[in-house]
Amino acid sequence: MNSKVNQLAFVSVMFCFFAMGFVDLVGIASNYVKADLGLNDATANIFPSLVFFWFLIFSVPTGVLMNRIGRKRTVLLSLLVTIVSLLLPLFGESFGLMLVSFSLLGIGNALMQTSLNPLVASVVKGHLAATLTFGQFVKAIASFMAPYIAMWGSTQAIPSFGYGWRILFPIYMLIGLAASLFLLGTPIEEEQRVYTGSKSPTVGHQFATCFRLLGKPIVLLSFLGIMCHVGIDVGTNTTAPKILMERLGYTLNDAAFATSLYFIFRTLGCFTGSFILRVVNNRLFFIISVTMMALSMIGLFVGTSKLVLYTAIALVGYGNSNIFSLVFSQALQSVPESQNEVSGLMIMGLFGGTVFPLIMGYASDAMGQAGAVTVMAVGVAYLFTYIKNIK
Repeated sequence: MNSKVNQLAFVSVMFCFFAMGFVDLVGIASNYVKADLGLNDATANIFPSLVFFWFLIFSVPTGVLMNRIGRKRTVLLSLLVTIVSLLLPLFGESFGLMLVSFSLLGIGNALMQTSLNPLVASVVKGHLAATLTFGQFVKAIASFMAPYIAMWGSTQAIPSFGYGWRILFPIYMLIGLAASLFLLGTPIEEEQRVYTGSKSPTVGHQFATCFRLLGKPIVLLSFLGIMCHVGIDVGTNTTAPKILMERLGYTLNDAAFATSLYFIFRTLGCFTGSFILRVVNNRLFFIISVTMMALSMIGLFVGTSKLVLYTAIALVGYGNSNIFSLVFSQALQSVPESQNEVSGLMIMGLFGGTVFPLIMGYASDAMGQAGAVTVMAVGVAYLFTYIKNIK
């Protein structure tokens, strides 16, 4: 019976990873909103930046909240917020409405990423990096489906019920509802947090303890690594279609394939990585991954042919696919007694998804998409310095 319960819990958690991937629709959605509302790059990049801004605000409080209500209930709360965010675009496409929708999407994802990754540790014992990578594989399926659904909706290739590319939102909303019901009905046994002393610490004390963890070098360096990983991820998601439009003269619908290509190879990387990480040295695999990303930055910077640009997008997709799991698991295992707090700090690092697109937007307005690629290349350079921390 326990084996069946564990298998059911594993499936329900992976279903939630799929829902976690909904946040990546912001890349292609921001391009469609830009076209529909006539925005420039700097303004359009507010949308992906806004989504990831909330990771800065909500990640650490979510770590504290998990200590109070548990990991599973926190994941359920995150799914509820995500469902509401996907409901709003059904009522229109105004700038203000999309800002609110993407904000709630970011808040829900901050809650989910902070609580779901530690919940995996409650469900699966051993091979944490490999399991988190498999979860990222499931997440990536939702990510690379988003551009296709939006593209089909905008071309009426599927019945869009008048929503056009926004048909993406009700489809993902229904899947999110199913994930919520599945997790709600699945029993998961969580570790009980044990505090020393006569009473549990106050919320303020827990916040202070959490931020003090940044004083540990491995936690701080991992936090910066997560910032660079997600900055490159969101940056490629948003910029790859613009590069094809700038260099090859593609239309937006044609260029949307660039985002799908990125996520196809990120999905492939997560899937193969979940097996490779069980047998190959983590540091070696990290070195190979970052080297692929460096080669990609060169291709995206100088490439002017479809072959070079597509190859570069594929390289960064595969290379960046396992960075999160390797860095996150390294940080989580370095302070095993404070996993909830470390998770909150690491997910706060997803704030890189705000910093990078904002800087990239100004850089691309100033010097074309090569400027945006230069900003991502800085993140790749930092990941090379992190290699020595991988055990």
